[in-house]
Amino acid sequence: MLPHLVYSAGRIASYTLAGAITGAFGGMFLYYDVLPLQLAMYVLANGMLVLLGLYLAGWSSLVTRLEGAGRRLWRYVSPLTAAFLPVNTLPRAFVVGMLWGWLPCGLIYSVLAIALLSGGMMNGAALMLAFGLGTLPNLLLAGVFLSRARAWFQGRVIRWVSGGLVLGFGIGGLANAAQLGEQIRRGVLCVI
Repeated sequence: MLPHLVYSAGRIASYTLAGAITGAFGGMFLYYDVLPLQLAMYVLANGMLVLLGLYLAGWSSLVTRLEGAGRRLWRYVSPLTAAFLPVNTLPRAFVVGMLWGWLPCGLIYSVLAIALLSGGMMNGAALMLAFGLGTLPNLLLAGVFLSRARAWFQGRVIRWVSGGLVLGFGIGGLANAAQLGEQIRRGVLCVI
């Protein structure tokens, strides 16, 4: 179990770093009065939530098409893993986890779109840390109890409920887009 936890710690560290970078980039635009860009970022983030919800529910795989964008980066990162194989020590497990955290994934891109709106580097990092920690139980269960846990988590009802919740957040955010300009001007916008 310890190698799985260390590997996941490396993966979550990569997610957190990506969130910090994305949050810092998005934060630059949130502090300036560029309302059209802020609105576009907000609609993009909530559109990604809609796509993620549809994917989780098993109704659409459109979000996975975004993975092509990350494949270029993965071409450079992937060969680095060979230097740390076999994973027979905890430091190697951590490094392979960190490298694996850059694997192209539409789910991660969906949450990174929200990190873009988080308001800054620390908020983006915190959001992606929470995402990574949220994936930890499922990935550990998949690694330890692969056949039993996976069947339950991939059940139609579980997928529909989890996908429906995320879809609802995305639709709610898009419905709120009309009032976004006024909320930003008053300083009452909260995305986390």
